[in-house]
Amino acid sequence: MKILVAVKRVIDYNVKIRVKADHSDVDLTNVKMAMNPFCEIAVEEAVRLKEKSAATEVVAVTVGPKAAQEQLRTALALGADRAIHIETDERVESLAVAKLLAKVVEEEQPGLVILGKQAIDTDNNQTGQMLAALTNLPQGTFASEVAVDGDTVNVTREIDGGLQTVALTLPAIVTTDLRLNEPRYAKLPDIMKAKKSRWTLKPPPITASR
Repeated sequence: MKILVAVKRVIDYNVKIRVKADHSDVDLTNVKMAMNPFCEIAVEEAVRLKEKSAATEVVAVTVGPKAAQEQLRTALALGADRAIHIETDERVESLAVAKLLAKVVEEEQPGLVILGKQAIDTDNNQTGQMLAALTNLPQGTFASEVAVDGDTVNVTREIDGGLQTVALTLPAIVTTDLRLNEPRYAKLPDIMKAKKSRWTLKPPPITASR
C-alpha cells in the first residue's frame, strides 16, 4: 500500500511572530521556517505503518514556494521514500490546497492519505475534510490511533465527548491529532542522504489561489 502524506512549510513554532508595520501580514524577513508540527506527526505515522509492513511506500507532497523543498527533504530524512513538490509562489488557501492534493491522489492512487489536522499558521482545520469531499473517500479526523487491518483502517478519534473509533474502507483520508505519536528526530546521515533523494516537481494543475 502506498501512503501519501501532505506537509506544509510554516514559521517555526519556537519563533516569536512579528507583524509588518502596515499590519498587512506577518513579517517573514529572516524568520526560521519549519515543517508544520501536525504534518511531522503525519509523516511519523506513515513511516511507522511502513515499518510495520502495513505500507510499502511513503510519498510526501507539499504545495508552496521553492524554499518548501527544505520541508520535503525533512520528510525524506524522516523516512519518506520520495516527494512531490507543487511549486507556487501564490498564497494558497485550504480549498486550493485540497484541489491540488486531489489531483495528486488521482495520479498516485494511494491506499491511505495522511494529513495534519491543521496548520499552526492559518489554524483552519479544513484541508483534510475538503480533500475527502473532493475525492469521495471516507475520512477519520483528529486521529489519536491508526491501525491498518487488511482493507480497513481503524481510526480512534478525539472528540468532545471522549474517544470514537471508526472503521474506514481503504483508500481513506486520515488527519492526525497531537497524541497520535511523538515524531522522531532526523539523523544527520539521513539528512545528507535526503539531499540526493528524488522528488517530482509539478506545476499547479489548477490556479493555486482559488
